[in-house]
Amino acid sequence: MKFGVLGKSLPHTYSPQIHKAFADYEYTVLERTEEQVHALFKGAEELDGFNVTIPYKKLAASLCTELSDEVRELGAANTIVRLPDGGFKGYNTDVYGFTYMLESAGIEVAGKQCLILGTGGASVAVEYALKKMGAAKIDFCSRSGDINYENVYDVAADVQIVVNATPVGMFPNVDDSPVDLSRFAKLYAAADIVYNPSRTRFLQQAQELGVKNAGGLSMLVAQAYAASEIFKGPSTGSGTANEKIDSVIKSLQDQMLNITLVGMPGSGKTTIGKKLAKKLNRTFIDLDIQFKEEYGTTPAQVISTKGEDEFRHMETLLAKKILPQSGLVIATGGGIVTRKENWFYLRANSKVCYLERPLSFLLKQDTSNRPLSRSTGIEELYKKRTPLYEQVCDEKWDQSLLTKIFNS
Repeated sequence: MKFGVLGKSLPHTYSPQIHKAFADYEYTVLERTEEQVHALFKGAEELDGFNVTIPYKKLAASLCTELSDEVRELGAANTIVRLPDGGFKGYNTDVYGFTYMLESAGIEVAGKQCLILGTGGASVAVEYALKKMGAAKIDFCSRSGDINYENVYDVAADVQIVVNATPVGMFPNVDDSPVDLSRFAKLYAAADIVYNPSRTRFLQQAQELGVKNAGGLSMLVAQAYAASEIFKGPSTGSGTANEKIDSVIKSLQDQMLNITLVGMPGSGKTTIGKKLAKKLNRTFIDLDIQFKEEYGTTPAQVISTKGEDEFRHMETLLAKKILPQSGLVIATGGGIVTRKENWFYLRANSKVCYLERPLSFLLKQDTSNRPLSRSTGIEELYKKRTPLYEQVCDEKWDQSLLTKIFNS
């Protein structure tokens, strides 16, 4: 049996890996033009079925000879199966995936006013799922709709759940966010179907506002699970659907997320990062070394000749370039946390780990090549930066935990 994922551009798709985790069939990537999509539905390629992603979900539905009840209502299909007598049948597993995404995040829809950003193929599945979950009202926001990005804060002022069903914020354009969530006074939850980076600017703002939130990876995996059940038939063996889905989500998160080390100068970020990268078979990047490769000068030289502000500006540009990538081990400069705008890049696609060292340990380290440590003093830097490390990190790593990590 041969299946695949169909889209216009799929350089970073995880679909083959996800389907391999759920079933034993051949699964490939199908980057096709619209003309080639039409040919595919006419039998130009020997496929038993395929998944469909941006921008072909509505086109796929129109080219199927049979449709599931959901696709008939939605007009968008993301799972296609070849029929025994020819032609294809379209299904939509995005509804299942999106429902799973909200339920796993504890987001209750019943009785809530909802706003969907975008009107593409994914948005109709989102609307269908929200209706099934009991939403009181569902509006759409688009660039040219009655509700648009100019008037949305007035027209949809009472919205409680906002769903980003657009690709805005997706890697590599991670700086973008479709709306300012802080302007919705009654906001209860926000969900983003984008899964790369794992914490988009949209999602990070939701987290900062303290509202419930959900990212797109759980939707991606759950809809793939449902599609695999259509492709091969219902699963057998141990484990519930939720257990299987959650296991794949965790595996993907472990693979995709960088391990980014923050901490004081002299805390051992470079030494530990190299060891960790070797242990995990990952690429290691030291941002201080990368700084010299990028700019042809060292952080110390820039600080000494142009001042700390110029260095921090250059450091942020480098952080924006490196940190949203995936699957790396990264050692950062000790002061990267002092600029709040760097926090987004640190959190975007990383598990941020704070190397927690006692002041007595740091005072013994060589500061001869660290102008800020010499001029300000380790004690003062420690006092100012420690609360920042603690706020930005996902985990604290002290010596006992490091010993456990490297001995495991």
